Amino acid sequence: MTERAKNCTSSGKPLTEVGSTAFPCPNCGNPIGRSPRCRDQGVSYTCSECGFVGP
Repeated sequence: MTERAKNCTSSGKPLTEVGSTAFPCPNCGNPIGRSPRCRDQGVSYTCSECGFVGP
């Protein structure tokens, strides 16, 4: 089972708010976390493991 992200990959904020999500990187499976604010605003994220950039 993949480890779950505890912080937003973009902002670094803890994933404690309703609407936060975590998922595996589409490229390598490294955990990615997204806060509701970063998701809503479409802030890009970069996987720390493989460099994959997502919306």
